[in-house]
Amino acid sequence: MAEEKLMMKALSMDIITAKMFTELHLSITEQYGEHGRRLVQKGLEAFGLKDAEAMAKKATAEGENHTFFEYLPQIVVGEEKFADLTPFARFSKMFAQIAKPVVDEYGEAGEQVIMRAVERFGHKRGQGIAQRARTNGLENSVEHYLTNYDMGRSDLFEIDTVYKENEVEQTFTHCPLGQQWADDDMGKYGILYCKVIDPSIAKGYNKSLEVVHDQFVLREGQCHFQFQMKE
Repeated sequence: MAEEKLMMKALSMDIITAKMFTELHLSITEQYGEHGRRLVQKGLEAFGLKDAEAMAKKATAEGENHTFFEYLPQIVVGEEKFADLTPFARFSKMFAQIAKPVVDEYGEAGEQVIMRAVERFGHKRGQGIAQRARTNGLENSVEHYLTNYDMGRSDLFEIDTVYKENEVEQTFTHCPLGQQWADDDMGKYGILYCKVIDPSIAKGYNKSLEVVHDQFVLREGQCHFQFQMKE
């Protein structure tokens, strides 16, 4: 009897945003203690507590445990500022506002703290992608990486993908995450995410999967990747 294949839907951006926030919280407070918690609070208030609450509630309703509520009062007053934006734009705005006070105060050391959060976030996502593949009897090979990816690719991403032997090459001519950071003049914070995220996801998926990321939307106007499975 053939084994039934399971449909694996993408995680919502509310879940992905909540996961990212939790890793930022952990990394910043591990490094800077109570002062780090105040920096996270400052960043979340700059982003907007009502917007954070909306994402937190949606993520919780979908079964995600997170740390948003540690920074939110029981009753959050005011209106959402970004309800009309895409979930990718809201992710970008949240990330930049949390990173900003840390980097502004601690410089390169603060950048390392933020990138460590992204690395952990990415590695866990990569492990999840490997589990998604395994659930349907697939190996965590390069050809099954993107087909089992955990984040949906909307039409807001403009991507050219080429499959080669033991390699996938991708060029993003438009990325809503990078575009939002550029529009907000927050590229110095957004680039900390861009530098780390894809290699971290790849390593979590398969420790032999390496990523060459030699062009960035925030620098060259497009992102270029080579996902290469090493022996």
